[in-house]
Amino acid sequence: MSAVCQVTGAKPGYGKKISHSHVRTSRRWEPNLQRRRYWLASENRWIRLRLSTTAIKIIDRRGIESVAAELKSRGVAF
Repeated sequence: MSAVCQVTGAKPGYGKKISHSHVRTSRRWEPNLQRRRYWLASENRWIRLRLSTTAIKIIDRRGIESVAAELKSRGVAF
């Protein structure tokens, strides 16, 4: 499963790790993804989303109904 947030689209960042001797090696910064279950009252069912912590805060502010409607319009399956 890819490390992508379903709401914000946050993906891993890429860069170099530099050692004390300045040898550069590739590395990636993974987004802080969490599996969350939300009750979607309009469809009378639970939905399971893979979210970054930023997206969890967005859902807390806007509400799951609003975010779910936006996801549906974008064609994201949940």
